[in-house]
Amino acid sequence: MNPSTSGWIDKFGSLVKDHLNTYPNFRDLYGGLKKTGFVYGINTKVPRFIRTEHTLSEDEKAKINLLTALYFTYTLEKGKADFDTFLDTIFLFYKDLNINQISFINQLFSGKKTSSQLEKLIDSRVYLEDNLISKTFNSIITNSLLFIDVLLFKRYLDEKVGIHQYAQQLEYIAINITYHALNSKEKNKSDEKLAQLFASSLTFIDGEARHFDGSYRDKLMQRHGLWENHYFLDVACLTVWEDHSLEYRESEFIYGIGKDLGFDDKHISRALEEVTYFFDKNGETIPFLKDKNLAVQFYDSMSKVVNKLILRNSKRLQKELSESKELVALISKSTVKDLTSEEKKKVQNQLVDIFKSIPSLAIFILPGGAVLLPIFIKLIPKLLPSAFDDNRVEK
Repeated sequence: MNPSTSGWIDKFGSLVKDHLNTYPNFRDLYGGLKKTGFVYGINTKVPRFIRTEHTLSEDEKAKINLLTALYFTYTLEKGKADFDTFLDTIFLFYKDLNINQISFINQLFSGKKTSSQLEKLIDSRVYLEDNLISKTFNSIITNSLLFIDVLLFKRYLDEKVGIHQYAQQLEYIAINITYHALNSKEKNKSDEKLAQLFASSLTFIDGEARHFDGSYRDKLMQRHGLWENHYFLDVACLTVWEDHSLEYRESEFIYGIGKDLGFDDKHISRALEEVTYFFDKNGETIPFLKDKNLAVQFYDSMSKVVNKLILRNSKRLQKELSESKELVALISKSTVKDLTSEEKKKVQNQLVDIFKSIPSLAIFILPGGAVLLPIFIKLIPKLLPSAFDDNRVEK
């Protein structure tokens, strides 16, 4: 399955029908989503029943985890597994939340099929920026508060009235917990990046107008649903995770939040242990924990983007390049020696013509896209042979 090309939601539907017992209840679903990092807003893996042909990027994992969470929430709440009805329900859910504003260009490409439209809509939920260049040049690109969508959908299936106001309340509490948890400890660069990530992920409340004061504890104690409370506690634990042993002020804050939410000390301690284990296991791969030279970070980020674009469009690229022997010869030459200015110009012009014929590669012809061309030329000889059609559904 390839969540970066059209048809991936239909492909998901064909895979999940043979794994409907993966999560027997919402407790198992929540636990599974914590292990993938989705609850924490940091996607490190996807459910085992998802088969992929390539290494997934974090945004692709986020898409799969979001759809998985929404689908199994639907099956558990409704007691049925009709995938088409689920898609219609999800689309109406996001429409009622006023998050169905797909751009005119995207509508042209997606057509009228619900799954195609939903692919664009999920893109808009996963990415913090809707501008392709901004998204590409931003090393932190995925929405860290996506699990709130799942909590809202669970409520929506039972009670549709007031869903947008409830969304605002959940976001308000989550961002305040993050802010006050950070203030309970001595901050470092990772904390600042985590705070930035959460603040950038706000959808339902104005990030500039949010209020950080003690009144959030009153809202916290209004006894939301059980899983909302689990989530709030995990958000608090996430914010203080890296100390491994809590100082007095941090411990007082976490256990105070936990008790406000109705949890006993044993449950609060287990939540802290789980988040510590998650970061011990995945810390080296979590983007906001990496402290690299800016130039190295930029190049790594760009290489991953270009790598993904080549893999996702390998068949089309093979076809187009096969019709341009001069271009192939020049790219091959560039791997062993420098090209002349005239040769570089030829490569650029011919590649731009190819990019114009493949919509997914439009990033290279947008303003600023030219800086990616050297990376593209360097990577294409290594990656192009790996061509496949990931989202074909077997009949």
